Amino acid sequence: MKNDNLKGQHRINEQIHSREVRVVGDDIEPKVYPLSQALKMAEDAGLDLVEISPTAVPPVCKIIDYSKFLYQLKRKQKEMKAKQVKVNVKEIRFGPQTDDHDYNFKLRHAMGFLQDGDKVKAYVFFKGRSILFKEQGEVLLLRFANDLEEYGKVEQMPVLEGKRMTIFISPKKGTGKKTTEKQPSQKQQQKAESEEQ
Repeated sequence: MKNDNLKGQHRINEQIHSREVRVVGDDIEPKVYPLSQALKMAEDAGLDLVEISPTAVPPVCKIIDYSKFLYQLKRKQKEMKAKQVKVNVKEIRFGPQTDDHDYNFKLRHAMGFLQDGDKVKAYVFFKGRSILFKEQGEVLLLRFANDLEEYGKVEQMPVLEGKRMTIFISPKKGTGKKTTEKQPSQKQQQKAESEEQ
């Protein structure tokens, strides 16, 4: 595993320029030492003197195996990255006078997005003079949020920005990808029923 991207983040051994350093580490009394003495202590132990807090006065250094330290740091970063949850934002666009069929079609899509753990950004786009219907757009977005109440919660109420009125809806806890069980498709159900007969 390469640690090249982490190298250079810390000054080690002769790269440390301060005359005195506060040394911490295993089997070492934490106190301020002259740099030359701290370097000798690290060398005698067969380890590196690593500056871990350069902004402290005097800088804090640790006597450790630098390559092992980098490896552990990289592992920790990888674990943190794996724990982060990626949230996708799916957009749904309406016109100010969207008909019921189109509305229901988009509502079903939004339900699916929220069940998959994605956020939904729904907006009404006002073209030309349709900005006169901004109240209608707001009513539409509030109705949309109300119809999705079971699947998500409103993160941001409708806001008019230029020619767009936008609302954000985030999934409710427990409706993410990991918690929903995969339902068999209609074809799979029909096949299973025909096999039973």
